[in-house]
Amino acid sequence: MNPTAADLTAMLGRERVLTEPEHLAVYGFDGTAALHGNAGCVVFPQTTEEVAEIVKYAAAKKVPIVTRGSGTGLSGGSVPSEGCIVLCLVRMDRVLELDQKNLTVLVEAGVVTLTVSELADSVGLLYPPDPGSMKISTIGGNVAENSGGLRGLKYGITRDYVMGVEVVLASGEVVFFGNKCVKDVAGYSMKDIFIGSEGTLGIITKILLKLVPKPKAKKTLLATFARMDAAAETVSAIIAEKIIPCTLEFLDKITIRCVEGFAKIGLPLDVEAILLMETDGHPAACEDEARKMEEIARRCGAVSVVVAKDADEAARLATARRSAFSALARESPTTILEDATVPRSELAKMINFIQSVGEKYQLRVGTFGHMGDGNLHPTFLTDEKNHEEMERVEKAMHEIFDFAISLGGTITGEHGVGLAKKPFLPKALGNTSLGVMKQLKRALDPEGILNPGKIFD
Repeated sequence: MNPTAADLTAMLGRERVLTEPEHLAVYGFDGTAALHGNAGCVVFPQTTEEVAEIVKYAAAKKVPIVTRGSGTGLSGGSVPSEGCIVLCLVRMDRVLELDQKNLTVLVEAGVVTLTVSELADSVGLLYPPDPGSMKISTIGGNVAENSGGLRGLKYGITRDYVMGVEVVLASGEVVFFGNKCVKDVAGYSMKDIFIGSEGTLGIITKILLKLVPKPKAKKTLLATFARMDAAAETVSAIIAEKIIPCTLEFLDKITIRCVEGFAKIGLPLDVEAILLMETDGHPAACEDEARKMEEIARRCGAVSVVVAKDADEAARLATARRSAFSALARESPTTILEDATVPRSELAKMINFIQSVGEKYQLRVGTFGHMGDGNLHPTFLTDEKNHEEMERVEKAMHEIFDFAISLGGTITGEHGVGLAKKPFLPKALGNTSLGVMKQLKRALDPEGILNPGKIFD
C-alpha cells in the first residue's frame, strides 16, 4: 500500500479505500472509448466534511484528485491521472429536502439522476434534464459536465435547473453558492462557474435543483424519411411554425438498422432517417401541435408518420432513440460516441459532411442526436486494437470538428471537454478566451491538484 493510500485508510477506514490492482482497474476509465489511466487509490467519502479533509490532505501533499460519480462520462473527464486519488462520490446519495412550496429539491452529488426524476414525478412535478445515461449517471456528474438530454430543446439543460451548489474548494474550504430565490443578482453568479467545470475548479458535493409543474399531456410521433435533408427541413419548418417540441430527435440509416436489430420495434429498414417528435403541455395544445407536426412532416416528404395512441406505444416509439447508443455499441468492439453542435440551419450540411467523411476514411459511422437543438452524435464503430483504423478515426474526427466550427458550431454540446476534446479547444475558443479560463483555474486551484490535465494542460 502506497503512503497516500495508507494515510487515507487511517482517515476513512479500510472498507472505504481501494488499493488492489484489480479494483483500481475498474476505476481506470469512464464511458469514453480508448482512454485509460492509473489511479493510486480510490476513496469513498460519505459526507462533505470527509471530502474537505481529503482535499486538505491532498493539497498539503500535492497529490492530484480526480472526482467521479458513476463513470458514464463520454469525454474522459473522470479518467484518472497517474497516481491520483480517485474521489468517488456515489455513497453521498441522500435526498436531503424536497420543498414543494418552492419547487426545489436538495440532493447530495451521488444521487442518481433517475431518482430525482422519479421523486419529482411522485409529487406531480418534473425534473426536465434527461441525459441518455440517467438511469445510472449521478447528479454531481451531470452538473460537472452540464449535461443535456432529449428534452433540452424545450426545457434546457442541467445548468437551467441548478439553483445552488455546495463546493469544496482546492483549499479544503466549503462554500455554498446560490439559494432558493428565483431572482438573485447579488455579486457574481458563482454557481455557474462550477457548472460544467468538470471537477477542475472545485468538488461539487450538494446541489439545489429547480423543479417545474408536470405537463398534463404528451403526444409522441415517429416520422420516417427517404432523404436526410427532408428530415432536416421538417425540423426547420416545425421551429418556423413557432412550435417548440419537448423532443425532436433523429437517427440515420445505420443507426436505424442497429436499433431495429437490437430492440425489434418494427422500424422500416429502407429509409434514410427517422424523427422522434414529442410535444407536451395542455391536452388541447398537445393535440394541436401534434397535428401540425404531422402535417409539416408529410408536407416535407415524410414516407410515414405514426402517432402513438397511448403511453405504452409512446414508450415503444421513444425506444427507437433512447436505445441508439446501446444498439450501436453491439456492432463493434469499440464505439466512439462523439458530440458536435451546429446552428439548426446548418444541420443538413453537417450530417451530409459526416457521411462523406465516413466514406472518405472507409469507416462505419452512425449518426443520431438532438436535431431540434443542432446537437449531433456521430458514432464510430471501430476496434481500438486496430491502430491503423483508429488513426483514420482520429483524422475523421478532426475534420468533423473543424467543419462544425466553420459552420459557427462547437466541439461539444453536452459531453464536455475532458481529455477527448482537449486538442480541439484552442481552435474552438481562441487564445484569449482560453487564457481567461486558465487564469480562473490558477486562481481557484493554484497547485493544480483538481482533475489535472482535463480541459487544458
